[in-house]
Amino acid sequence: MTGFARAEGRFDGKGAAFTWTWEAKSVNGKALDVRVRTPHGFDSLELPARQAAAELFARGSLNLTLAISADAANTGAGIDEAVLDALIDVVKRKVAHHGPAVFGQSIELPRFDGLLALAHGRPAPEILDAATLAARDAALLIGLKTALASLAAARRQEGARLAPVINGHLDAIAALCAEAATLAALQPESLKARLVQQLQDLTGAVPALSPERFAQEAALLAVKADIREELDRLAAHVSQARELLAKGEPCGRRLDFLSQEFNREANTLCSKSTDVALTRAGLALKTTIDQFREQIQNIE
Repeated sequence: MTGFARAEGRFDGKGAAFTWTWEAKSVNGKALDVRVRTPHGFDSLELPARQAAAELFARGSLNLTLAISADAANTGAGIDEAVLDALIDVVKRKVAHHGPAVFGQSIELPRFDGLLALAHGRPAPEILDAATLAARDAALLIGLKTALASLAAARRQEGARLAPVINGHLDAIAALCAEAATLAALQPESLKARLVQQLQDLTGAVPALSPERFAQEAALLAVKADIREELDRLAAHVSQARELLAKGEPCGRRLDFLSQEFNREANTLCSKSTDVALTRAGLALKTTIDQFREQIQNIE
């Protein structure tokens, strides 16, 4: 779910002329988290920006940043005339009251350029009328939607590149399940042989059990070690994952849930295994499932 997009434009309105730039960045996230950064005076864009992002995305951590570059003609000289006038009035009053000397010492009157430096600052912004504000916000939202559309396209391209990788993991999971099924079919005979060996080790002779009782004990062990239910569920999960990917719709959250189910069945399979080869297949299955889970964090 990573991506970057940028859109630029210009707005010319009554009392407001500037160029703007939207940047949209996206990284992985389990849910949709949108952060909007706008200059002072553009706070009204935050809520509609979040709504515009929610219309296109379901997952990911998004950062939307608006940069404004005002025209030089609108920035003024940077002198706050009200402050300058107040400073000049203060100087006049103090000189008239105290004279050119304070405490018997002559003082140097402030120079005009010094007063200009004190009054240098950002002039009060012009208050825009409602129509201009609405037009400004509408133009900026159009630009944002352009950036978001480009970001969505970049994320789709990433998803297209990841699709073969994810399907490859599903193929590997299916192959390991087939291998586990083959090994599991050998477990009953292996369990019988192990049971006989254990009884011989305990008694030092052929076990003095009736064939019926021995068959019952062997069957009980075979039932406890049966992994067909886990394999059936794993196969169903693989089929469901393929269906979700084939639809071409946002499915990251559902695949994330399926990966947890994959892992649960693989854990049960390993715990039931009584064979080294089957345990190895189960561990390889868990490794592949972890790889699958890591990759699906990158998709919508």
